[in-house]
Amino acid sequence: MLSNKMIDALNSQIVEEFYSSNLYLAMASWCDSEGLNNCAHFMYNHFEEERMHMLKIFHYINETGGHAIVPELKQPPVDYGSVQSMFKETFKHEQFITSKIHDLVKLAVSENDFQTLNFLQWFVEEQREEEATFQNILDKIKLIGEGPSSLYFIEQEIEKISAEAHSGEE
Repeated sequence: MLSNKMIDALNSQIVEEFYSSNLYLAMASWCDSEGLNNCAHFMYNHFEEERMHMLKIFHYINETGGHAIVPELKQPPVDYGSVQSMFKETFKHEQFITSKIHDLVKLAVSENDFQTLNFLQWFVEEQREEEATFQNILDKIKLIGEGPSSLYFIEQEIEKISAEAHSGEE
């Protein structure tokens, strides 16, 4: 059985995962409006992934005797200025989420909650992968530069990264 402190902390993480999902949906919409089809597709996939993360925690709370709470929606930004800025914001956001997952791990350890600690290990690994993916994207964007054809090449790289990510899921 989860402690009230752990239930509250996990419900707080649901809020973060829900926001992440909506943030990536907003980014996908922005990419669509900018004609960045591959970037939009990539962000739609991340929207679904973050939604799944939220549901994973939601179900865990309920399965372990707690009560998961549906969070209130906070509207994410609607304009990202440039694809470069958008991916910088995404990387920064993933680092923030990693810190929140680490806080949950610390709490589970301090409470000797080995069940939750085991559950959170999946998220620890997932965050490592997320940060590596977005760092890779930023590295490629830096290599491509900001010339007139940079958006074309960014779109091509995102398509490759997206295809690689989905080939690993099967």
